[in-house]
Amino acid sequence: MLHSQSYVNISFFQPASFLMIGIPGQEAAHGWISIPFSCMYTVALTGNCLILLAVRRTPSLHQPMYYFLSMLALTDVGLTLSTMPTTLAVLWFDHRLIAFNACLVQMFFLHSFSVVESSVLLAMSFDRFVAISNPLRYAAVLTNNVIIRIGLAIVARATVSLFPVPFLLKRLNFCPGKILLSHSFCFHADVMKKACDDITVNILYGLYVVLSTVGVDSLLIVLSYTLILHTVIGLAAPKERIRALNTCVSHILAVLVFYIPVIGVSMIHRFGRHLPQIVHALIAYVYLVVPPVLNPIIYSVKSKPIREAMLRVLRKKGQG
Repeated sequence: MLHSQSYVNISFFQPASFLMIGIPGQEAAHGWISIPFSCMYTVALTGNCLILLAVRRTPSLHQPMYYFLSMLALTDVGLTLSTMPTTLAVLWFDHRLIAFNACLVQMFFLHSFSVVESSVLLAMSFDRFVAISNPLRYAAVLTNNVIIRIGLAIVARATVSLFPVPFLLKRLNFCPGKILLSHSFCFHADVMKKACDDITVNILYGLYVVLSTVGVDSLLIVLSYTLILHTVIGLAAPKERIRALNTCVSHILAVLVFYIPVIGVSMIHRFGRHLPQIVHALIAYVYLVVPPVLNPIIYSVKSKPIREAMLRVLRKKGQG
C-alpha cells in the first residue's frame, strides 16, 4: 500500500514555477524594448485614470454613456495591472520565474478582465442603440439603478465563466521538462499545452468560454449596429444622420481595437503553430497592451466633453 501511494505521488507532477519569456530571440535587447513597453503602460494607466477622474468630477458627464466609458477605463486599468508586473520584471530585471499558483491567479484576472471588456463594449453598443432609436426615453431606460445592475451582471458573468479554469488546470499532470511559457504572462492556451495529460476538457471549456462571451458579444454588437443603421437611415435630414453616426465613432473604434487582436490571438493559437514564436508573442502583446493605451486616446480625441474634462483635471493637478 505504501509503495502504491508513493507511485501515485511520483507519477503526478505540477511545476513549482513556470519560466516566462519576453520577446523571443530578442533577449539581448530587452533593456531597450522595455522603454516603449514602459511608455505604453504609463499612457494606459494615466489616460484611463484621467477618464475616471474626469467623469467623477464633472457633473455634466454623469450620464449613461460616460458611466459605461468609466467601466471601460476601469477594466483597462485592471487589464494593464494584470500583465504589467511580470512583463516589466522580465524586461527590466530578467526575472522570469512565476510560481504555479501565482500563474493561475494572473491568468484568471487577465482573462476575466478581457471578458469584462467585451461585455462593457456590448453594453456601450446597447447604450448607443437606445440613445439613437429612442432618445426621449433614453434617461428613463438607462437609469442609475439599471447601469449598476448591468455592471454587476458583467462582473458576475466574467467571474462565473473563468472561475473553473484554474481548477481545471490544477487537476492536470504536467511534464517536468515543459515549464517555458511563450509570453511574459500566463495565458490559458499556453499553460495548458505544458501538460502531459489529455487536455480535451480544457480545450472544450476554453472554447465554450470564448464563444459564450466574446463570440456572443460580438454578434450582439453587430446586431446593435445593424439596428442603429436602420434607425439612422430612417432619419429625414442628412445632418441628423451624420450627427447620430458621429456619436458612435469612438465606440466603433474601441470595438475594432479590442476585437481585431482577439480574433488574431484565437486564429494564431489554433492554426498558427508553424509561425515563429515571436509572432505569437507580439500578437498577444497587441491584444493585451494596445487597447488600454488606445481607448483613452480615441475618446479624448473624438469626444469634446471628455477631452475638456480631462484637461480640467490636469490643470487642477498642475495648480495643486
